[in-house]
Amino acid sequence: MKENRILVMKEVIISEAIKNRLPDLVLGCIECDVTILEENPELWQEIESACKIVAGSAELAEVGTHPAISASRKGYRLCGKDPARYRLSSEALMRRVVKGNQLYKINNVVDLLNLVSLKTGMSIGGYDADKIQDHVIFDIGARDQPYEAIGRGELNIEFLPVFRDAVSPFGSPTSDSVRTSVTGFTSRFLMIVVGFSGEKSTIETVDLSVRLLKQFASATNIETVLVK
Repeated sequence: MKENRILVMKEVIISEAIKNRLPDLVLGCIECDVTILEENPELWQEIESACKIVAGSAELAEVGTHPAISASRKGYRLCGKDPARYRLSSEALMRRVVKGNQLYKINNVVDLLNLVSLKTGMSIGGYDADKIQDHVIFDIGARDQPYEAIGRGELNIEFLPVFRDAVSPFGSPTSDSVRTSVTGFTSRFLMIVVGFSGEKSTIETVDLSVRLLKQFASATNIETVLVK
């Protein structure tokens, strides 16, 4: 049984540095309690269905022209980062599917994030909320800041859009960090949709994500907020 506690959603702020470059940027934030499962056959069936749709509807060269991915790539360039060298995770995911490669199974919450990216093309971060210290700032990475990316090792985050807390940067649309990763011990989950493509698509992606979190991760105590 989970102990009773007062839930206060993490405050998320967009830095002036990013606002100046991306004035139309919107962040769709969801925080909720989740149940982590190693396997969820129903979820995986939906992922396989989404993979078939993506693989059958696009050529490899066309992935970057998806509206949400194209907007995200433009956002990277405006921040000073090359989206071809530091590929967005949503773009990398779709390219993997179009190539016919299998997706990795991690757990139901991480796999659910991949499903949302496949369905929308949006850049999405997912974090263990209890590992985040104080509020969250979406900012531009600085030179020589240490950052251990999941599955990639040290990542150069200079000029990369990143989420940071009182400790260090912990998330980016290219790869989230090991420090705040979702594991079998995660109970409180923070999901952030990075709306490079504007408010409408961000709200639609948040609504889809909440529905899937309820369905596949037994999400409760759900809080959402749109940050501009």
